[in-house]
Parts: sequence; C-alpha cells; structure tokens
Amino acid sequence: MDDRTVDRIFAGSLEHRLPPVSSKIVRIFTSSTFTDTGMERNTLMAQVYPKLKDYCREKHGLEFQVVDMRWGVRDEATDDHMTTELCMREISNCQRLSMGPNFVCFLGQKYGYRPIPTYIVSAELQLLRDELTALNVDGSTLDLWYKKDSNAVPPVSVLQPISSILVNFNNKRVPKLQQQDQAIWWDTMVRMQKLLRKASQSLFNGGKIDKDTMHNYFMSVTEREIINGILNVKNTKNHCLGYVRYINNINLQNLKKASLFIDILNRSLDTEACKLMADLRDVRLPNKIEATNLQRYTIEWIGREGLDPDTHSEYLQHFITHFYKNMVKLIDRAMRKEDSSAQGQIVTEILQHMNACNNCVEVFYGREDTLERIRAHQQDPEAKKPLVLYGEGGCGKTSMLSKAASMSPKWFPGSKPICIIRFLGTTPDSSSLQPTLVSICQQVSYNYMLPFEDIPDDLVPLTAYFKYLLTIATKEMPLLLFLDSIDQMTGAQGANKVSWLPTKIPPYCKIILTCAAEADNPEISRDYHLLRRMIDADENFIEITDLGEDLAMQVIRMWMQKACRDLTNYQWRLVANAISKCSLPIFVKLVFAEICRWRSYTRPQETYLASTIMDSIMMLFERIEKQHGRLLVFHALAYITAAKSGLSESELEDLISLDDKVLDDVYQYHLPPTRRIPPLLWTRIRNDLPNYLSEREADGVSVMNWYHRQFRDAARERYFKNKNLSNYFHSSIADYFLGIWGGGVPKPFKFTEIQRHRFNLASKDSAADRKVPTQPLVYYNKEGKVSRYNLRKFGEMPFHLVRCQRFDDLYEHALFNYQWLHAKLSSCPLQAVLSDFEDTCLHLTNKETIRELTLVADALRLGGAILGVYPDMLASQLVGRLLPEIGTNPNVKRLLQQCDKEGPHHSALIPMHHCLHTPGGPLKYSLEGHQFAVFGFKLTADYRYIVSVSNKFLTWDLATSDLTREVNPDIEGIMQNLVLSPDNRYAAAYTNNNKVVLLNMLSSEFVILASPLENDEEIHGVFLLNAHLLVHGNRTWAQFSLQGDLQANHDGASFVSAAFAQAGKEDDGGWVRKPILTMECRSLQTMRFILWSGQLDKPDMMLIASNSEGLKMEPLAFHSAMAQNGEWTKVYCMTKDKGVVEACVEGATWRVNKEFEDPGEQLLQLKLDKEEENLFGTTCNGFRIWNIESCTMKSFTLAHSVRNISTKMLQSNSCVLSLSKDILVAAVRKSLYVWNVESEQLLKVLDAHFGRIISLEPLTIGNWNLIITSSIDRSVKVWNINNIFEQVHAIDRHELQIDAITIAQDACLAITVTRGCVGVWDLLTGTQQARLADSPLGAIVTHAEVTSDGRYIVSAESGNLIIWNRALESVIFKEEQPNIKQILLLNNGERFLTASGPSEGATEGLLVVRTLPDGERVWAANFTLHSSFKPAVVTCDNEHIVICNQEDASAAPKTSKKANSRRGSVSSTSGSLHSSRSSKSSRSGSARSRSNSVGSTSSGGTGPTTKETLLVFDAETGNLNAKFQLKSGKEVLQILAMPNKANLVAVIDSDKATVVDIRGGGNGTNAKVSRTIQKWGGCCTQDGKYGLYAPTRGGLQLLELKHGATVKTFIPKVAEGVFTVMSLFNQTDEYVLYYHSGRRTLRIFKTADASMIANYKVQAELSAIASTKDGKALVLGAVDGCISVLALADPSKPEMISFLSTLPSRDEKWKKESMLKHHEIDDIIQDAEKQGA
Repeated sequence: MDDRTVDRIFAGSLEHRLPPVSSKIVRIFTSSTFTDTGMERNTLMAQVYPKLKDYCREKHGLEFQVVDMRWGVRDEATDDHMTTELCMREISNCQRLSMGPNFVCFLGQKYGYRPIPTYIVSAELQLLRDELTALNVDGSTLDLWYKKDSNAVPPVSVLQPISSILVNFNNKRVPKLQQQDQAIWWDTMVRMQKLLRKASQSLFNGGKIDKDTMHNYFMSVTEREIINGILNVKNTKNHCLGYVRYINNINLQNLKKASLFIDILNRSLDTEACKLMADLRDVRLPNKIEATNLQRYTIEWIGREGLDPDTHSEYLQHFITHFYKNMVKLIDRAMRKEDSSAQGQIVTEILQHMNACNNCVEVFYGREDTLERIRAHQQDPEAKKPLVLYGEGGCGKTSMLSKAASMSPKWFPGSKPICIIRFLGTTPDSSSLQPTLVSICQQVSYNYMLPFEDIPDDLVPLTAYFKYLLTIATKEMPLLLFLDSIDQMTGAQGANKVSWLPTKIPPYCKIILTCAAEADNPEISRDYHLLRRMIDADENFIEITDLGEDLAMQVIRMWMQKACRDLTNYQWRLVANAISKCSLPIFVKLVFAEICRWRSYTRPQETYLASTIMDSIMMLFERIEKQHGRLLVFHALAYITAAKSGLSESELEDLISLDDKVLDDVYQYHLPPTRRIPPLLWTRIRNDLPNYLSEREADGVSVMNWYHRQFRDAARERYFKNKNLSNYFHSSIADYFLGIWGGGVPKPFKFTEIQRHRFNLASKDSAADRKVPTQPLVYYNKEGKVSRYNLRKFGEMPFHLVRCQRFDDLYEHALFNYQWLHAKLSSCPLQAVLSDFEDTCLHLTNKETIRELTLVADALRLGGAILGVYPDMLASQLVGRLLPEIGTNPNVKRLLQQCDKEGPHHSALIPMHHCLHTPGGPLKYSLEGHQFAVFGFKLTADYRYIVSVSNKFLTWDLATSDLTREVNPDIEGIMQNLVLSPDNRYAAAYTNNNKVVLLNMLSSEFVILASPLENDEEIHGVFLLNAHLLVHGNRTWAQFSLQGDLQANHDGASFVSAAFAQAGKEDDGGWVRKPILTMECRSLQTMRFILWSGQLDKPDMMLIASNSEGLKMEPLAFHSAMAQNGEWTKVYCMTKDKGVVEACVEGATWRVNKEFEDPGEQLLQLKLDKEEENLFGTTCNGFRIWNIESCTMKSFTLAHSVRNISTKMLQSNSCVLSLSKDILVAAVRKSLYVWNVESEQLLKVLDAHFGRIISLEPLTIGNWNLIITSSIDRSVKVWNINNIFEQVHAIDRHELQIDAITIAQDACLAITVTRGCVGVWDLLTGTQQARLADSPLGAIVTHAEVTSDGRYIVSAESGNLIIWNRALESVIFKEEQPNIKQILLLNNGERFLTASGPSEGATEGLLVVRTLPDGERVWAANFTLHSSFKPAVVTCDNEHIVICNQEDASAAPKTSKKANSRRGSVSSTSGSLHSSRSSKSSRSGSARSRSNSVGSTSSGGTGPTTKETLLVFDAETGNLNAKFQLKSGKEVLQILAMPNKANLVAVIDSDKATVVDIRGGGNGTNAKVSRTIQKWGGCCTQDGKYGLYAPTRGGLQLLELKHGATVKTFIPKVAEGVFTVMSLFNQTDEYVLYYHSGRRTLRIFKTADASMIANYKVQAELSAIASTKDGKALVLGAVDGCISVLALADPSKPEMISFLSTLPSRDEKWKKESMLKHHEIDDIIQDAEKQGA
C-alpha cells in the first residue's frame, strides 16, 4: 500500500477505490476431485488442521478455517445445482478474507465431475437449441429441464431442481424409489451433457462462439476452481499451494477401484478427460504457480485397495509434514508483511468502516430533504453541537449517515475535510469506548501530524485528549465525525454511554451521530434521552422515519435494476400491496431479498409477501430451513440466539460438531472420517442471511450476532418456545465452554439405524474426537507467563449454566471456584463478576444457597476498591471477610479451602483469622478511591448515583457500587461544599485555595474558576441553578453561566439594605456590615442569605430572603440554628430565648405559626427530613426530634464522655430516621449511634470509620433503607439499616492507632502499644485478650515489651515504669521514671534496660538495668542528649551496651537542628517494634532501620553543634568501658550492633553506615573504623552478611555488607515521590518485607532469588510490623487500631497448606478446644502466681 493511498485512507476519502481489508482469519479453500484424494484430505482433517488451528491462535491470534467442499456434502446439495456457484463464491471469500494462504489444490489423474451449467443465457441456449435442430438431434430434454426466467435481465434459462421433476430424488425413506430417480437423473444429465457439448463444439467449429464459451460445457468443477483460485490470480507465491500425485501401475482390471482415481467412460479410460487433466496439471498449473509452492509425488498402486494409510504411511507422513510447514511458512510470511504498527492497525480499522460506508451508499436512494438539513448543519459555522439522527430500529439511520459522509467533500469546496467514519459495534475496535477513542485519536493525529505516543491509554485522560484534538481543526482541514449507533457502545463510564461526547464543538469541527429511539421501549431509548439532555436543542435532532410508499417502491425498482432483475405485473402488485403496509427500510430490504428469488415462472402460491417485519423474518427462516435442512438451521440459529453476546464462526462449527442431533441428521447415510460438521453447510446458510448477521467484538473475539433487534426477537419466538429445547441449547453451550469434550476427549454417540444397516455396524455405540479446543481459564506462553485470559468462557459459561439450571456445575466451576474468580477478576471489571452472582440469585429459590451467594458477592463488593487494582488479593479478601461463616455454609467453606491452597500462588499473605468486615451486617458498600478526606457527597435526583469530592470528583452507582466516573481537575486544593444543579446536569464545589470547579455531569468536561470574586475575596459557598452558577464570599456574590462566563457581580450590602428598606425597618444591629454565612437560590429572583457576626460567642443570625416574585422578605432574626422547607414558605429556627418555632410566609412578612417543645439547651443544627414531617435538632449533649404536626419532642442523649461540636456555624453532627421511622441513627466522631425512637434508648454504637465522619445522609425510598457516610479516612460507606442489629462478627481493635508491636514468641501472643493502653492479642484467634492501663482514664503509654513466655510485660505509662503480670492483668511493679525513650529486654528476659531522656531544660539522660519480674535496679548510668534519641544496642555476645552520647561542642550551649519529625516518630515506634525478635540488640537494631527509610535529615550545611560519641557500658556491672568520638559530619540516625561480631557497631547516618570497632580505646579517643558501607540503612540479616537499601523515593536493594555491593535488586529505582517506607527481613531472613505508605502495599520478596510472592494492599496505613520467630506469620498494626495476623504461605512450601488448615479459624471445633486450652493455661498461671504471692 503506497503512501498516497494511506493518506487518502486516513483522510477518510471515499472518492477513490478502496484497497481490501486485512483480516484476522486464515481461510483456505481445498480443491480436489471427490474420490481420489479422500485419504489425504481425511488425514489432513484429522492430524494437520487442528495443529494449524492451534498454531494460528497461539502464535498470531488468528482464526484458522478450512473450506473443503468435497467433504461431507449431502445429496440435497446437488438438488438445486448450486454447489459449483457456492464453490466459486467461497474461493472469492477466501481470497478476500484470508491472511496469507487461501487456496490449495490436490491433483492426481482424475479430471473429475463435469456438471452442466445451472444458468445459461436464454439467447445462448436458443443458439444451442437451433444448432441441435440443424444437426437433426432431438433437444427436447433441454426444453424440459431448462426454464426461461424473464425476470432476469437479460433473460436466463435455469436448470430446474432435480426433485421438482424427479420427486423421489431425495426420498431417503424409500431407497428403491430414490435409486430409480437418481439413476434416471444421472442418465438424463449425461444426455444433456452430450447435447450441450455437441452443439457448442459445432458452434465453435462454425465460428459462432469462442473457445472459452465452448469449453464452459466441457469443464470440470476442479478446473473451474483452479482457474479462479490459481490461474486467474496475480500473486500465487504468497497465497497458493499445489500438490500433484502420480500413481504408477493402476490396476485397470479392478474398474470399480480404478474409477476412483482415473476417469472411466464406457468401462475404459476417458481419453478426453485425461487430455484435459494433463493440460491442466502438467502445463497450465506449473506455468502459473510458484515452483516452491508446488510439490509432486509418485507412488505405487499396492494391493486390492491401491491406496491405503497403512501401505502408504511414509508418503502420507511426508505429505502432511510438508503441508504443515508450507502453510506455516505462508502464514508467517503474511504476518511479517502485515503492518503490526499502530499505523498499520488503524489503517485496517478505518478501511473496514469505509467499506461499510460504501456498501450503504450503494443502496441509498432518495431522502433529499433530510440530506439538505444535514448539509445546512454541516455548513453552518454557528452550529456548535452534535447533530443526532434518531429513529426506530431498521429505519435507515446508518444509510443516511453513510450518504452524508460520502457527500461531505462536496459540501466543503476549497478545503480538504477529514472524515472520521465509525459504525460502532461492527468491529472489535469499535465495540467499546476505549479502543474506539484511541483509533479516532490516531486518525486525527495522523492528519494533523501529531505523534501517536501522546495518546493516553486510560479512559479519563483519553477522553480529554480526544476533545483537545477536536480543537486543532482548521478552515482548510475541517474535521467531520460520523458515528453510527452510539447506543451500541460498551465500556463507557457507567450506564451513561454518551458522557464522553463534547456538548460544545470547537470551530471547523462537526459531529453527526445516530441513535435508536422507540416510543414504546424506554430501555432502547435511554441513550437517546441522555443525548436530549446533553444537547438541549431541538434543531440538532432529526428523526429518520419510514420511506413512505412511493419512495419505498422507487427504491425497490432501483435495487432490482441494479441486480439485473425484474418482475411480472402480478408480482409487482404483490410488492406494492406489502409496501403499503410497512415501508421501513429493513422491511423493504426483506421484501427485496425475497422477490429477487422470484422467477417469472414461479407459481403464484409461492409468491407470498408478509405485511410485517416479524412475519417477513419468519418467512426468511422458514425458507432457509426448507432449503438447508430444518434441524441444521434450527440449531445453528438457536445457538447464535442463545449466546449471551454472539458466537464466532469457529465456536458455532464446534457447537454443531458436538450436537449429535444435527450430525445424525447430516450423516444419516454417511460415515464421516472426522465427526464434525462440514463447513460448507454453515457457509450456505450464512450466504442466505446477507447483512442480517453482523460481526462485532465480544470478549476480545469477533463474533456473529443479529444485526437488527427484530431478528433476535423473531429467532427467540421461533426457536425458544419449548423450555426443554431452550435448556438443551444453553446446556450444550455450557458444556462447550466448560471444555468437557476439548483436547481430544472423545464424545460418545449412537449410530443411526440407517447407518448400522448400510455399513453393517455391529454396535450401536461409538465415540469420536470432535476436534474442539480445550477451554482453560488462562492461556500461558512457553515461559509459563499469562499470555491472555479466556474472556469468552468468562462471558458465556455462567450465563448458560444458569439458564439450563445446572447450578451444581455453576458453583463448582465458577461462583465458588477460587481459580475462576481470580482469573475473571484479573481480566474483567468487578461488576462483570458480581453480575454472575446477581443473575444466579434471580433464578434461585433456595434461601440458604442465595445467602451463600450473597455472602461471597458482598465480600467481593466490600473489597472491590482493592480487588479492582489488586486481583491477586482475592484469597486474602475472601478469607479475611468470610472465615466466621464457614461453619454453616459448605460452599463458602469449600471456597475458602481453595483460597488457602491456591491463593498463595498469587499472593502469599493469607489472613490467619477474621480481620475484615464480614458481609451480611450493616455495611453494604465501602466506596474507596479518594486520596484525601471526602468533604462532601450528594445523591442524584433519581437516587442512583453518589457524587463525592476531595481533590477529584468520583461517582458511584448505588445499585452496584461501581465507580462510574472519575474526573480529576488536577487542582492543588481540596474541594468542599459540593452542590448539584436541580436537573443534575452540573456539579460544582470550591477549594480551600479559592477556586471553583464546575463539572458537566454528562460529558465530564469541567471549568476551573480561579479567584472568581472581585478583589480576590475568599469564597464561602457556591450554588447551582439549571442555567447559572452562583459563588459567594463574605460580602459579595457573582453570577456565572454554566460555561464559566461571568455574567454579573452583586454586593451583599445592597441586598440587605433593600430588604430592611422594603420592610420599613431600621437596621439597628448593623446587619448590612455583617458577613454572609450561607446563600441559596431557587431562581435568580428567589434567594436566601443568612448573615452572622462571625463571633463564636454571638450566635445571633439574620435571614434575608426574596420571594418568588423577587420581592424582599422582612428580615428574620434567629439564634444559632435554622431550617427551611422545600418550598421556602416555612422557617424553623431557634429564638433568642432558646425556644424553637415555625414561621410561615405571609406576603412579604414572617408569622410565627407554631412553638415547639423546649429543647432545654442551645441548638447547633436544625434539619428537616425529606417528607417534612420531622425536625431534627443537634445539641452539645445529643439530639432532638420534633414532630411537625404535634410539636412534641423526643430526646436522645449521648454518653457523658461524648459531645457534639459545631464544624461550622449551622453545621454539626447529623441524625436520620429509618424508613419505618422507628430507628434514629446519628454520626458522632467515628461511630454511628443507634436509638429506639419510641423508648429513646441507645441500642447500639457501631464503629463506622477510623476517621471523623464528615457527612451523613439517609437514602430511605422504596425498598431502600440505607444511610451514607463520608469521613476524613477517605472513604464513603453505605449502610443497610435493616441489618443494623444483625449479628456482626466483631473485629477487635483499639480506638487509637497502634504505635508498636512486640511478640511473645513462646506464648503466641502479641503486645500492642497505643497511646491509651497496652493491648494483649492471641495470635491464633486474632482476638484481643486484654487492655492494660494503670490509669484507664488518662493513661499515656509510650513503650511496652513482653517476655518470650508471655508472663510479664514491661511498659512506660504516664511517666512511670510498670511491670505487669500478664495472666493476672495486675501491676506487680511501678516506679516513677519520666520520659522513657526505650525499653530493651536483656538476658532472655531476666533483665531489661530502660533509657530515659532528660527532663525539660536539662541534657542528661538515664540508663537503668533492672531485674524481671521484681524490677530491682541492677545498675544505672547517665548519658547526654541534645537532640533526638537513638536507641541503645546490646552487642551480640550480650556483654556490652552501646549508646550514642551527644555532647556540647562549644562552651556556650547550642542546640542541634532537630531531626525530621516524621522520621523521629517512626524511629520511636521501631524502637519497640521488633525488640522481641531476639534478645540480641542487633536484630532489634535491624528492624529499626526503617528510620533511615523514612527520610532522615542531617544537621545542616554549617555542621553539627554537638559532638557525638559512643558510650560502651558493661552489661553486667554498668561500668563505662570505653568512650569513642565519632568523626561523621552528618547526624547519626541510629546505631546497630553487628550480629556476627561482638566488637563491631555500625553507626548509620543519612548517606552511609560506618562500622567501628569498640574494643579497647580510652576516654574520648576516635573510634577505629572497620569499613564504610554506602547507602545501607541499618537493616541486616542474622549473620550480618546482607543488608537493605530502601530510599524514600523508591527502590529496594540487597547489599553485601562486607564490601557494600548491590547483589540483588528487589524493586528498581523508580521515582514514586517521598513516602514513608518500612523495609526489613523477617525473623528467618528468608523474606524481605517492604511497606510503601504511598501505595499502601506490603510487598514480600524471597531473599534467595528476589522474586515477589505477595503484594498486599492494606486496609489502613500501617504503623507497625512484626514477624514470628518461625517465619510463618507477620503481625501488622495499623492507624485504625486493628491488627492483622497474616500467614506467610510461601507456595514453594507445601507444609504451609497444612499449617493454614490447622488454624482455629478454619475449624470451629478445634477453635473451641483451643480457646478452652488457652483459658486453662491462664488459670494455671494465675494459680501459680497466687501461690507464689
């Protein structure tokens, strides 16, 4: 394809001939005679074609198809004499469609069957007839069998179907009669053959006809195929193969066998056929075909059979090997030539649509008035919105769009328009939004010379880029988009398929769309109505109606003329009568297809036309069934109709090949070599359904489906009335996608009685390989990596299993199958997985099974935010949520067992206990996706969507929890005060950096208004009307259009002054000077302002409003809280004397209408429910509800320690009523409080979020009894009030974040430190056993350590050192020791060290070593501390304690620069984080290495103001053995005792680690440097050989610590921003743990090979990590106060499966016994302690 042609294609030019379109199919036509190549063809069918099919699919993603017209042809195929014509048509199709090879011929010594022509031009037949008369030959036989069709132009004589004259020709039920008629036919055919040859030879000899015309009567079918497939082809090298086989010594004595391989005439060799064959085989074929593509064989005739697979096995093996290699060569060559670049692929895509456009234009006539309207729109420079052509299905929208596209160049004279044409849903790359937009952007970019690399992949930026590209159109190169069937688009954002369309089109750009709209079908019209809302202009919508009777008849006459057909007068009257009933183009097309078949001699009773589309389609189906066999057509069309999204041709052939009902019918008189359907049979059916079946993309494959909805409806009506048949088809498709018979598994079948009788078969039963593919969930490449997923299986299998009610198979293979769920989640959106569960539940009645399905589905929903990005976490999500449900739910239990066994292959971290919200409780969805606090959300008017804001807009579908829209305006501030326009078309919010973002909710376009108020006044609020945006500050407000254009500025003082003046009142309070608190509008005339002084201690306020006529209302003073009804006719407010009243509008004044029961304290907020039946009040101590009608009040009081606060004036914590008004729910702090309305009793407090709840809204409508909350924890949650009291499987947690974790390794306990207490956790069950705090109300806990046996806990609390007896939960030692910085256990827990920082204003710290459990002081020592504390370490021999000492470097006291506060906080955590890991401080120190990873800072460029030294104390006596001065210019971040040598200590700064020798040395001498290790952060293995380098900006490396070299890279250096990271080895050093706070993921790597075995997304940010001694588990502590115990289930360790299976959470009985055992142990310990005491 030359560059000029490519340019024309990209420009969308339809004025030149288009090149052919490359396809994804390899389709070869095999040509041979019927009898002599059976052995070769059967061997290819059995052994080679399946291999080629696999090769094409796996290597190139191509479909391999074979058209063998000689194989499996039924007797009926010869009845209508159409076989030859079909062969020629199929050769043409192969040449048009096939990638690479398209034709293979097999020639031997037989010329083959030479049929008489089916059609002869009547004038030519008359010439032949006259010649026979001249030769005195009787030609009356021709008169009987050929009838003149005057409807053909020119008239043609048609060979009549055999059975029309010989009625028993196809009567297989009476073989004797059939044999008689068949014998008569073949005798008659030979006579006619001789007559035609004799006459044509005579005419040729007389010079009346040419040689080719004469040869037409002598030619065999095989020669005709080779002429069309090879001899008339320009390029045979890349497309054609030839095989010639000579057989020596054919035994002519056995004529019956010999006649199979040579042409026999009158019991002797047919010399005429031999000459014709020799010329074709030895002269014409070799002269044309490429020599390398022609293979010759010479073999011997052996035995009685002549040829046999056994006797000629060597020849056969060479033949099939050569055939396979040559086919592969041609396929590979074609693929190498295929332009696989982005440009090549888009050329193919554009060509497909341009060809489709041309095809539509060819049959378009009339409708000039509509075309004129389109032309006017295209040429109108003021037309800035898309033009929509709409109408019912089959009305001609596509043809109209195509005609407009073809005429566009004429409408823009003097310019070169770029036409982008897409028939959406007709190709794989135009069926869904993302690839469609990419291809359009590529086409535009090519024409305007922009790089393809700039085109984004993600949908949101891609949509924005598409809209940007529209702006680059010019007058010289206008951009015209023609998009057909916009409603056929899939993959758009949520249910709104058209939101990506621009509503305002830039200059020199035009868009024309088509969309279906039917008044009686709202589902089909949904996108049309959305377009109506988006494009609010009637002139931009053109309805395409029916053609009308006159135009329809005119169109049919035009089509008939083009088809060279005519009708008799009677037939034309029939057409006119039908058209008078319906003139829709689809009906006209059906009529045309029917009348094209009518001959002039067709009997009147056979010329019937229906009067409706449905009846016409039924007639079409009936005719095709009659022509091709009812059973075959029935089943083929039923499979297509039954499929969820259509079937590919290969799938349909496979399904029919597995359908023994069809095969028994097709092969009732044959025994096929391979029990598969002959491809010819489906090909013939499809040829009779032109343009009614379309190809489109589904699940990544090109599938056939009905083009028009009416065809699908008709097929359902015809083929699915019988429920049993419906089950049969669905079950067959389910079996196919289950892969039951794939991969060579033979499927049993029974021979028919006719087959058994005819072929002398002894047995009824047999089995045959149907050559259908296996159906794995995932396809892998040779390296064992995933190459692609079986999307077809995911899309179709559950659908059919449900509809054939095979629920057990559905549960086993899909819904409760871990591998299925994981594979589908990895390749499909979450909603595609959930829809399988929802669909199943709709078809079930068993409540227990529905509950199990709902549990799994809801678990997936709850984890949706994580699973959408991290599908490998499926096992951990299901296990973490569903473990409490395994006891009573066998399917769930089986699924979780699979998670334990197979999940570690995807992510090796598996929860050991229930640690995530369990479905079935009050939490319905947790909607996550915001990166910052969600400061506002709104429900759309139809209650279907939640719109929320933080730094971006997120929209969720309430019915499915799907994220349907994400719009990131890329602003620095956080948005708040979200408002929606009344029609929900727009949303707006303002930011904390004085910007307003205005979002078009339909198109996702947005406008940012920076400082929209005059003089950069700070924004205080926004409000939206359907046509205007209002923004207000303290003093003024501005009015904008919804395009962001400023329309007016207003002064608040003027409005206030006018209100007082109109009311005739003096402004005694000076309200005109007071700021605007809030502003709301119903229209530009009807407004409401609330004024407030701005002083918190003066909550007096003033309501200033205007009514519907724009008249100012009397100012209304109130106190602290106010609410107004929806019509703005009533106000509910608190008065100055703290009473609550209702004031009603009377003209322009307010009249107090009601006084409500006294609330008893000041109100912080008032709100009305949406029914305006109840008034809600918020006070400091609780909530009040007043019944509007009775004015009575109910009070709901909070606990003494809990209070409501005002977040802003008029705003505080909210409460809502349930649907039945019997439950009150309020959001206070992080919890939901639930009261009984009648009794006013608090019933429940529910932990809702781990951050403060910002908003609470009810959704109580219809059957929905929901509330929605948003929080600063970045989530929005939907709660089901109906389930509020359901048993919730509680997850133990602290109220405050976990600061540190230590593990009692021998007792299987974890000790957590929070600010308020020490927590004791059972690691086996994940439950909290105790909370230890000496002062429960005011404890401040900073550190805690536990002995390995779990008996004692040492903690620092509120300036005291405390030793706890863990079992008794009692304090056994307490001593004041303020400012403790570190607790470190020594001598296997017999002693412990505490390090205290200096008191305020001092610099001297204290080290104390004490005994356990009595707390007796062994020794104490002082050290100096000027800046941040660095934990002390113990050498690996336990003989020395080393601490970093900071001394003043000058006479005058100076302070060094403080260390990074974030590093400091993490360092202090790490000090106790892992000290239980080993009694050796080296392990504790290595765990603390993450302080380096957090991003430490040095002391600054001027150098430190303190000198740092190492103090070395004797661990036993406390003597100061040595003091070493450190020379590093950087501040020390931590010190680490090397675990392999007792004399070495590593000193870590921000750049490097310096290893120093602490042996010898005097007071203040310089430390002896052993070595320097660059980059090392201080974490090392137990042998001291390896360490980690984890910079805060990203990356993770394993360092060899002897020389500092990098030996492994776990994570490449990538710029991820500066975040908190934690990196450490687990206790066994087998694994490296890496936590990244930005990603919120914990990654696990094998130390040995750096392979990642887990990427675990945590629910909340981690604050602590600990590892068990055996390396089997990790304990994670998070900022939400929860801990998670995760098994490190390395898939290479089979013993971990057993470990998981024996956990208490996996076995209810074991769990109970285990709990009893724990209690018994505790009792024994307590008894022992009491006796000791």
